[in-house]
Amino acid sequence: MPIIDRLSLGPLGTNCYVVRASGATEAVVVDPSGPADELLPELDRLGVRCGAILVTHGHFDHILGVADLARASGAEVTMPEGERVLLERAAEFTPPGISIEPWHVDVGLAGGETIERCGLAFDVLSVPGHSPAHVAYAIDDVLLSGDVLFEGSVGRTDLPGGDWPTLLDSIRTLVERFPVATRVLPGHGEETTLDAELQTNPFLGPLRVA
Repeated sequence: MPIIDRLSLGPLGTNCYVVRASGATEAVVVDPSGPADELLPELDRLGVRCGAILVTHGHFDHILGVADLARASGAEVTMPEGERVLLERAAEFTPPGISIEPWHVDVGLAGGETIERCGLAFDVLSVPGHSPAHVAYAIDDVLLSGDVLFEGSVGRTDLPGGDWPTLLDSIRTLVERFPVATRVLPGHGEETTLDAELQTNPFLGPLRVA
């Protein structure tokens, strides 16, 4: 069972997750969403170093700390192949007033892979809809969902490449694949479960009657 710590970082309080095996001092950092002066002290506090970087999608608040962290740790960056341009040419896609240093992507993902990082195995799931090539990462009974599914809400579909029917289909695939007790660790807000969202999330009505 992995140990997972949640850090709320950056201008939007985006969730960054630090995932490690019990007793390990090297961790996987999922969605480094804060600058070095926020993120690195938190890793020090947890007593871990970054051994790998995973990104769910390329929106600015999920990649803000990638360059700082990759440079400081030497860790490889893994993210959806279809959104690597958002990191490698970050200045072209970043809102005014936000500065993100571009960085190269070492491994591009399509979904369907199983990847091993820091002694942990992650299943990669293609879950587009919030963004065109969004992925989620599953490990044991935990789903790192990025901005696909939140407590009581879902990811926006009014941004470039967003699409509501596609997002709903992505969530449907998660519900069909995983037990309802699966923990959902979202890109914003608090932890939830698939069951809780199926029961109460106002956006998932079509899944409840299907």
